Amino acid sequence: MKPTEAAVLDALSGVRDPELDEPITDLKFVADLQVADDEVDVRLRLPTPFCAPNFAYLMVADAKAAVLSVPGVERARIILDDHHASPEINAGMAQERGFEGTFPGDTEGESLEELRTIFRRKAFVARQERLCRELLAAGRSAKELARMRLEEVPASETKEKYLSRREELGLDTCPEAPLVVDPDGNPVPEGAVVDHLRFARLTRLSIEGNAGMCRGLLATRYGIPDPEEATA
Repeated sequence: MKPTEAAVLDALSGVRDPELDEPITDLKFVADLQVADDEVDVRLRLPTPFCAPNFAYLMVADAKAAVLSVPGVERARIILDDHHASPEINAGMAQERGFEGTFPGDTEGESLEELRTIFRRKAFVARQERLCRELLAAGRSAKELARMRLEEVPASETKEKYLSRREELGLDTCPEAPLVVDPDGNPVPEGAVVDHLRFARLTRLSIEGNAGMCRGLLATRYGIPDPEEATA
């Protein structure tokens, strides 16, 4: 089966900026896409040439894995443009050296998987706060949230994204599981819910602020419309 551009884009929509928790397709990081028989070429761009190499490498690696998951794709080449580490990242990906092999001596901090987990935990906290904020706006109290089970939360896109982030961390998503838990899966006590959500709000605002800044930088750098300005 020959892969289609739509199928590849759909797969890429599952790749998120690890810091911003938004799809690289929504963020306009996909600059070009070419599908030829069973081969796919993707060019990625970032808001600035100085994004941390580990963040950039994560997105390139995740994009390659996503494209290769599309039925009919046998070869995927992901090229990162206009980044200070583009030559190293592109060569490392082409030769399948991994991050450690691509940047020898620069991996004394967290490993890529540790970084991925850190950002997944932040995304989980932010998504939980969004869902709880909607429930509070609908008339629920903090005390009720502490006692709620997932099955009691009305279906919504916000809930689905929250459950997805829970699942990524390996946390319980069964209907009987408590709604408000910490990133380790421990239920938040009733008396601590308000403080828990206050901290979560700061995490969400930080992520959203960074995402807005990145959109603006990308729009300025490449002369593309800024979606936030278009809807203002």
